[in-house]
Amino acid sequence: MGLYTIMCVFLFVSVAIISISGYDIDTDDLPTPVDGLSWTFYNETCPNLESILNATLGPALDEDITQAAGLLRLHFHDCFVQGCDGSVLLTGTTTDPGEQDAPPNLTLRARALELINEIKAAVEANCSGVVSCADILTLAARDSVAKAGGPDYPVPLGRRDSLDYANESTVLSNIPAPTSNLSQLTVSFDNKGLNLTDLVALSGAHTIGIAHCSSFDNRLYNLSTGQTIVDPTLDVSFASSLYSICPVVNDTVNSTNNDLITPNVFDNNYYLNLQNNETLFTSDQSLYSDSADTEDTVDSFASNQTVFFENFILGILKMGQLDVLTGSEGEIRTNCSIANTDSSYYQQIIESIVGPEEQSQSSLST
Repeated sequence: MGLYTIMCVFLFVSVAIISISGYDIDTDDLPTPVDGLSWTFYNETCPNLESILNATLGPALDEDITQAAGLLRLHFHDCFVQGCDGSVLLTGTTTDPGEQDAPPNLTLRARALELINEIKAAVEANCSGVVSCADILTLAARDSVAKAGGPDYPVPLGRRDSLDYANESTVLSNIPAPTSNLSQLTVSFDNKGLNLTDLVALSGAHTIGIAHCSSFDNRLYNLSTGQTIVDPTLDVSFASSLYSICPVVNDTVNSTNNDLITPNVFDNNYYLNLQNNETLFTSDQSLYSDSADTEDTVDSFASNQTVFFENFILGILKMGQLDVLTGSEGEIRTNCSIANTDSSYYQQIIESIVGPEEQSQSSLST
């Protein structure tokens, strides 16, 4: 694939070119924003949104770049369950568990959730009641990818926040399990309007982040008996190293990096690992073992990082617009963790960042 240009329209309908690792991409090749979203949504209502985001998230990722994977995963787990509506951010209760309490979400990073609330507090201090948590999560995921060395890309904005979260059965039926085979993954992504190329490209997010032993020990042990086995699609030497990390079956504590070579760099090394049978999840390796179609795509991405980045952008922009709430739907949460019923706790968070006097002055000016 040759080089091409990505353009996006910014304030005053000026055109900006976003350079991605030495190349540019054209807006004509990007998915058209769904109704209600636009590339310039907050230009007038919160023109400093990008700088506010960077001032909060930038230092946090400088301090701990591993949170980039946590934020990107949070975005995926939000969008795949009742759309990109910030529902995964809502905290459940003992009697009414939230999405975070469902098994696929038990290992979501607590710090990633905290960062979204910290960004929201900073945004509220400047643009009260304007920017949704769903949009903040989308932007945080985008910046996390770029901060980790991946492509920088524009995102259409204008999402609204859900009023409630999905139940456990809905989460389980929508988040693909790490033990999924290619057929199961294909159905899951097809249900979201995402094709095989999107599947392979978005799976490349596993170039960063960690995995707990319990999510891939089905390739190391007979889960019923606990006896050692070796998945035939798992490199023997690599498997040996995994046994030292995961010495017992059903280990929910120990973890390892998805990519042992460049664990915190968003690159195409994930696809090289697939070629070498050195990925962790059944769902990952199935991309290279179950179909010639996805195998060819893996080979393409492994040999050309630019091609991977281009397709990742297309895939994540499509995913980021799944079943969004817009217009008068949903709400703009004051606190990303709770619906707009009690903002007293959240007010304390805002004041801890900007101080009560500055918050009062900011509210008067917006």
